[in-house]
Amino acid sequence: MEKAKVYFTKELTPEAVVKMYKQLGIDLKGKVAVKVHSGERGNQNYLRPLFMKPMIDYVHGTVVECNTAYDGARNTTEKHLELMKEHEWSTYFDVDIMDSEGPDDVLEIPNGKVIQKNYVGKNLKNYDSVLVLSHFKGHPMGGYGGALKQLSIGVASGRGKRYIHCCGNDGSFDDMFKQDQEKFLESMADAASSVVHHFDGNIAYINVMCNMSVDCDCCDVAEDPCMKDIGILASLDPVAIDQACIDLVKKSDDPGRDHLLERIESRKGEHTIEAAYDLGIGNREYDLIEVA
Repeated sequence: MEKAKVYFTKELTPEAVVKMYKQLGIDLKGKVAVKVHSGERGNQNYLRPLFMKPMIDYVHGTVVECNTAYDGARNTTEKHLELMKEHEWSTYFDVDIMDSEGPDDVLEIPNGKVIQKNYVGKNLKNYDSVLVLSHFKGHPMGGYGGALKQLSIGVASGRGKRYIHCCGNDGSFDDMFKQDQEKFLESMADAASSVVHHFDGNIAYINVMCNMSVDCDCCDVAEDPCMKDIGILASLDPVAIDQACIDLVKKSDDPGRDHLLERIESRKGEHTIEAAYDLGIGNREYDLIEVA
């Protein structure tokens, strides 16, 4: 497999996000879904709408999210839409909670390692292409959050999130935390692969490496960032971009690096990348191309 191209800049500005997208040479067609993380109420680390605005405006995108599988400010459409107002997403953009009305759509995964179907918000079918705007950081269960998590847990409906966490069962909330860790990570890779195949090349990925806490933006009480900001990465390959982010953390000499790596490694976070590579949706080998 040919090495993937991952573009990187140390510049962390709204304008730099657009500049990195342009490096990809892709023109996302038709109606563009822009997958962001809306940020749980109380979370201090999520990327703000104004930081994303030039990029979302550039592709004339609709901000998309799905409801969560746990209690909080985003587990029902009514509450989630209210939070989107509070966090100003709906101030600047059209917002679509894709699983706001059932039934879910089902994407088949005939070669899945653990799951053979993925329940996604039914509104996904209304879009022709996707821009995955990810905030790279740690995660309490997955080890890290990046492009692959956005494609899997992020696009899955509330039911779909439980299905992924429970490794192919419609389990309860408590069941989500009792699964074999590697099988859970493989389930995420399976789900991510179904979205990649669904859009058949009409996806671009941008990972923003700032505000890097060991905790996800889904945490209402999250640790403060533990290491300095690194920059922005862009790629057409979800495996390569996540691998490049982890490699940049490993190469950092920042004192907080070890704390973030401990979170990633203790949850076997790179296994998601390994599984996604095995499924053929990207390459772990890449050329990192720095953009001034």
